[in-house]
Amino acid sequence: MNGIINLNKSGGISSRRAVDQVQRLLRIKKAGHGGTLDPTATGVLLVCLGRATKLFDALQIGTKTYEATILFGITTDSFDTSGKILTRSAADHITIEQIEQSLGDFRGQIQQTVPMFSAIKRKGQPLYKMARKGIRLDKLPTRQVKIDHLELVSEGLSTHNVLPEVKISVVCSKGTYIRSLVSDIGQKLGCGAVLSQLNRTSSGIFHLSDAHTIDQLRGKNPIENEIIIPFEQASQMLGQYREQISSL
Repeated sequence: MNGIINLNKSGGISSRRAVDQVQRLLRIKKAGHGGTLDPTATGVLLVCLGRATKLFDALQIGTKTYEATILFGITTDSFDTSGKILTRSAADHITIEQIEQSLGDFRGQIQQTVPMFSAIKRKGQPLYKMARKGIRLDKLPTRQVKIDHLELVSEGLSTHNVLPEVKISVVCSKGTYIRSLVSDIGQKLGCGAVLSQLNRTSSGIFHLSDAHTIDQLRGKNPIENEIIIPFEQASQMLGQYREQISSL
């Protein structure tokens, strides 16, 4: 089996664990994923099987699309609801107009600070492992990313544990941390914010509408049911997509 599976990852498991589940079901030795999703996140996770692990770099081409839910009035060390609470602030005064106005500051090319709970390495050690040991860095690395689209998609403020919550849609370049984006939006509004839900709806040419869950893999022949995109077909698709982007 050499090819790519467009997997709809469930929440509560790491990207590596999701790949391990696929490996066990298909009884394949070599597999990996192209583009990590946080354990709490759901949606498109591209699983590469066999020779298709050579396509990791090609899978990073293009933009990624997310639906993210922002919870205002709280900050954590991980920038999402899984982390340790650092501050609580009143946020019931925040209006939809203020939120929409703040989003304008994050469209286009922006400089983003990498969160401490991330797989970025410092001196060979992932930052999240340092964070779990209680190690804190005076200065975190930064990177330039591009936000092509950032829009408020919920009609109004809803409540979650009394705190205001909204949903946004994001189209962005590879390497963008949605948790950091949400944290920066909360800081801009002066009340703090964390990511409470994240769903990746597309990664390059791969879309959630075409993704398969782990349960759908069980009891099915992944080749006969066209769940696995063959290596040669995936290579051709990605090559055409690269040419399309280059011509823009």
